[in-house]
Amino acid sequence: MNLTQLDTEQINAESLHIDQMKTEDMLRTINREDQKVAIAIERIIPQIAQAVDCIYSQIMHSGRLIYIGAGTSGRLGVLDASECPPTYGVEPTLVQGLIAGGRDALTFAVEGAEDSKELAAKDLKDIGLTKDDVVCGLAASGRTPYVIGGLDYAHTVGCQTVSICCVTNGEISKHADIPIEAIVGPEVITGSTRMKAGTAQKMILNMLSTATMIKIGKVYGNLMVDVQPTNQKLKARAVNIVTKAINVDTHTAQSLLEDSHYDVKIAILKGLTGKSEQECLAALKQHNGNISQTMKSFS
Repeated sequence: MNLTQLDTEQINAESLHIDQMKTEDMLRTINREDQKVAIAIERIIPQIAQAVDCIYSQIMHSGRLIYIGAGTSGRLGVLDASECPPTYGVEPTLVQGLIAGGRDALTFAVEGAEDSKELAAKDLKDIGLTKDDVVCGLAASGRTPYVIGGLDYAHTVGCQTVSICCVTNGEISKHADIPIEAIVGPEVITGSTRMKAGTAQKMILNMLSTATMIKIGKVYGNLMVDVQPTNQKLKARAVNIVTKAINVDTHTAQSLLEDSHYDVKIAILKGLTGKSEQECLAALKQHNGNISQTMKSFS
């Protein structure tokens, strides 16, 4: 294993003497490097778009999005997956995150787990991976055996695959249908890929899940209309969403939500069209939960 050639393992000339800097200078150095991440991602928007379209297509055919990674990369995948249900009201199984070493690896290093290709195959078998799913492999270094094993197993069942790494010509790129390489350059602290590389992966995962949710009708305008009001904060957010979506006062929004069993989409449709709950439900179902398309059917 030769790590010295990887982009993520190079020495950063801008932070050579960071250990001797004053606190503010240290932070400004980190901040300047962080600003390079968004620029690096801008260069690979076409590949990210290709991945989104693939994920959307598979989900519309009853597929799922499965993130698989180790260490920081794996934790970021689990994080993105875990935020989809409360934000967009999807089933917890729709977007899943698998991390080498299992749940214990979220807080503790599990020695050797990332080096096992077989473990990845087992983890994917355990969730019943099918050809309708998409497996997205995450590895900042682009060479993690666990991720490569997962991508290879996915191909054996006919799965579509995406990879995300932060090195040029990453090994995992050779094992994915849609390779994404965010080249953010050397880290401020050499090899500490939880920094720029981690930020890049987080931003890309945000794009993948958010754009997919928009395409499957979880957003109206720029409002997250499938939010699940499971606590007081989220109920208040639901009221605000309805208020903004149909330009009514909070009392009216509250009443619409109560009459719609706190289903934000139904409340919005009732407020916009004056239709009954059943009419709104039927039309929404006919248009795959997309409010904009449903509104066109009423016009």
